[in-house]
Amino acid sequence: MTPLAAEIAALIRQNGPIGIDRYMALCLGHPVHGYYRTRDPLGAQGDFTTAPEISQMFGELIGAWAAYVYGLLGHPDPLVLMELGPGRGTLMADALRALRAAAPGLPVAPHLVETSPVLQAAQARTLAGTGAVWHESPETLPEGPAILLANEFFDCLPVLQFVRRPGGWHARQVGLDPQGGFTFGLAPEPTPGIEAAGPEGALLSVPSAGLDLIRAFAQRVRTLGGVLLILDYGHARLGFGDTLQAMARHGFADPLEAPGEADLTHHVDFAALARAAAGAGAKVHGPVDQGDFLLSLGLRQRAERLKARATADQAAGIDAAVARLTDPGATGMGSLFKVLAVSGPDLGPLPGFPAS
Repeated sequence: MTPLAAEIAALIRQNGPIGIDRYMALCLGHPVHGYYRTRDPLGAQGDFTTAPEISQMFGELIGAWAAYVYGLLGHPDPLVLMELGPGRGTLMADALRALRAAAPGLPVAPHLVETSPVLQAAQARTLAGTGAVWHESPETLPEGPAILLANEFFDCLPVLQFVRRPGGWHARQVGLDPQGGFTFGLAPEPTPGIEAAGPEGALLSVPSAGLDLIRAFAQRVRTLGGVLLILDYGHARLGFGDTLQAMARHGFADPLEAPGEADLTHHVDFAALARAAAGAGAKVHGPVDQGDFLLSLGLRQRAERLKARATADQAAGIDAAVARLTDPGATGMGSLFKVLAVSGPDLGPLPGFPAS
């Protein structure tokens, strides 16, 4: 049993089963034993690989996109450029390089929202000399127009889960089995106020933390100006089913097996995020498939320019990266990953999204 598992088990024995959101929050963000507090999870030696680690082209295209949006915003001085959960800082480094090439002299220092000391140290190495500023929470970001980036961030925010029974929707919980191991169960009484229509046995995920966050950002871009860009894996329409999953050593694991030792994620409900942002008065762009988004920004053209200076092996690697980022099949990120932007009501159209 992991140290965090022992703490969670003691909590359940004292207070009863806990919700999926509480379980996720403890597994990922516990101040001592949380998954993201204790390790660098990225790369071949970690548990998963994100798009910025696959190819520099990903971050460069995001940077070029940000440069165009900077113009749409009226070239604010200064511009707040922020990333939520910036990994090793790879995306921000690549984006800054492209952004500064497209907009020389742009007065911008990156703001990074990061709670992991391990990843903060990696970001500091990657972004040395950029004037990067770190925040524990978005609440301490400076005022002013902003370009806000969130790549594979919303998928690890805690969710509530409910299962349909004859009397209504019952909260899914984590409790203990007779042997003292963790097990899923349901709250004895239904939760009032859930209006989703689903068949008996259906499982509904509600991205409670994500909805709160996107409402706050929607309010910010509506009043101060700016854009929030979200890239993540998920679905664009309401659906039922359990997408809670654990990742360890680049494979799937049991979410209850080793709390604090595996990444817990879920498929992002882009439809719910879009509704929440629109309800807060912001303009919503997308969601669109990541493959379509990157190709519309010129991914293939960028790849050809890089290949012109590459060795044969390097060119093959570039082609493989393009395929992985855009392939709509099961082995690619092109269709599973979606892109959503949230802006002030008067901004747009934005590159990569159909004109509305």
